[in-house]
Amino acid sequence: MSSGSQFMTLDEIKKVKSISKEINILKYDEKQKHMWDDFISRSKNSTFLFNRDYMEYHSNRYKDFSLMFFYNNRLIAVMPANRTNGTLYSHAGLTYGGVVSDKKMKMSLMMAIFYSLKDFLKEQRIKKLHYKAIPHIYHYLPSEEDLYALYRFKAKLIRRDVASTVFMGENVPFSRCIKSCIKNYCNNGLEIKRSYDFDKFMSIEEDVLQQKYGVKPVHTVDEIKYLASKFPENIKLFATFNNRMIAGTIIFETKNLAHAQYSASNEEGHKIGASHFLFGYLINDYYKNKRYFDFGISTERNGRFLNHGLIDFKERFGARAINYDTYEMYVT
Repeated sequence: MSSGSQFMTLDEIKKVKSISKEINILKYDEKQKHMWDDFISRSKNSTFLFNRDYMEYHSNRYKDFSLMFFYNNRLIAVMPANRTNGTLYSHAGLTYGGVVSDKKMKMSLMMAIFYSLKDFLKEQRIKKLHYKAIPHIYHYLPSEEDLYALYRFKAKLIRRDVASTVFMGENVPFSRCIKSCIKNYCNNGLEIKRSYDFDKFMSIEEDVLQQKYGVKPVHTVDEIKYLASKFPENIKLFATFNNRMIAGTIIFETKNLAHAQYSASNEEGHKIGASHFLFGYLINDYYKNKRYFDFGISTERNGRFLNHGLIDFKERFGARAINYDTYEMYVT
């Protein structure tokens, strides 16, 4: 009995087996870069983070084990991944990962992918899949076939981080405090503009993270500058100036969404609430035609601790909860 079959009815086993016979799983190598990137560009739930030029900026930290799924010799899905001993992560170096598919993906085909995947992982002596699902706010079309397949193959939810996202189509009004701050700043000579001084901003970010949490940013300034040079339309720095930079945010921009990857204010900016002015401008003006503006997560310790002060700040802009979920599936 093939792995996974004990979780399905006989009719399902017959259907999934029939499809899975035509599925071939290959480990990605650099010769397939063009094919991979081309598929990412036309998939229904991908972002530029899955482009090989982005994924490989930290290739020295992770042993790549990305997978490509073919059905009848046609590429139907990919999964950014890395391997550490007997565990496959999708992907430990990215905020989210999982199976990336195109608009032709259907539920039976996704079930067959997971059916074949379990057998493939078993052959590779991989005992566990650590799966970071792609939040629906990044989907161009409905793309949650993988979540149902995970459930049917007995994957367990092991981590949930809550992020705060503004739905731009019918956004919740800003709080009175935020409205008042923005009005005052408009009359105080503060200026907001796109900046390319990543060195200055990241020095502010590093100081804030060190003082508040005793940690460093996930990216070094050189990594951010490299990635911004590779993806200038996707990675943008916006800053508030009072003759000098006093606050800023690095936005990771996709087709649907603007995501605040980093945001920080120096002491002067914090005192006068320069970030309020900055985010008000980005939500109300610069990104008003996006579907979502995402502030990112406000959880720590594997999602078990909620930073109430941080999430309260985001919710004042009308942001509401979106979950970033991680699953664990054992290969048996």
